[in-house]
Amino acid sequence: MEYCDFSGGFTHHITASLVLLVTVFVFPLYAQTDTTAIVNYGDKIILKANIDTQTDAFFYKNNEDGSRLHIKPNNRYRMFLSLDYEFIGVSVGIVPKFLGANSDENLKGESSFTDYQFRFFLGRWVQGLSYRKTSGYYVRNTKDFAPTWTEGSDPYIQFNNLYIKTYGMSTSYVFNPNFSYRNIVYQNEWQKVSSGSIIGSLFYDYNIFDLNEPNVVNREKFFNIRLAPAYYYTFVLHENWFLSANLSPSLGLRISTAESGLENNLDVENNAYVTRALSSGLNLGYSSKRVIYGVNINFSTNWYNEDNVSTTENDQFYGVLYFGYRFDPPRAIDQIFHPDKSN
Repeated sequence: MEYCDFSGGFTHHITASLVLLVTVFVFPLYAQTDTTAIVNYGDKIILKANIDTQTDAFFYKNNEDGSRLHIKPNNRYRMFLSLDYEFIGVSVGIVPKFLGANSDENLKGESSFTDYQFRFFLGRWVQGLSYRKTSGYYVRNTKDFAPTWTEGSDPYIQFNNLYIKTYGMSTSYVFNPNFSYRNIVYQNEWQKVSSGSIIGSLFYDYNIFDLNEPNVVNREKFFNIRLAPAYYYTFVLHENWFLSANLSPSLGLRISTAESGLENNLDVENNAYVTRALSSGLNLGYSSKRVIYGVNINFSTNWYNEDNVSTTENDQFYGVLYFGYRFDPPRAIDQIFHPDKSN
């Protein structure tokens, strides 16, 4: 993994994006969706399954001596099961055993993953809530610390009790009323004509990074907030096919409290860091009145400098496969959301 300095060019991209975001904010916030451009399937219950290869891996590098640490969980795949109806959506993420998750536990240890997400669609606003916990990590570059270590036969260095919890929220706004963000992310709409839009998002989360060792404390609690202006464009290839691309730089702040030592004798260190990130993706999808499926290819990188010599970075390149089905809600549920409908 190469650690490149993107800071100069990245800052220019961030500045330009923020200027553009502020400029377009004078547009009316409650413009109505053009129903000739977007078909809304909010009145259908949508069940969907996603399988992705994303992992919560972390890279630490000392720029002074070149040493690095790469830790990751022993998860090959993750699965998300989701349900969307009207203005509410919920997803549950797990590590499916039948897909070869936690492979080579005798060498890499055992990992676990849990993820809960809730989303609310309020016109052109999308509000998200999430909780995630990943536990059990191993050192991917074990050989850098144990020169006699042999890959495939010797166990990796493991942090079996290490866990990371994240309590997150996000708020997004779609500036173009004729662009469907929900089509490419949640599949509860269909965009009929090619179009693009700036989407302004604010992400904020509280995290706990804990080695969880008996009688010894090695814990970091940190709060992240970042502004991520993104541009999405969807090409409608066919009556039922679309191709979408997106690019999003972001700039944020990380406020951290690190605790280490014995329970009754802790060293506490408070810090604040400027964080930078860049993400992009491609989404090829199919959507009919009932059936939806597609594939996403995503890249993201985020990093910050802990001090003059240390850099923390998280780079990810991963794919997502999804399949879903839309169906009419049971009468009892439909009448809860639409009590004015005649029997």
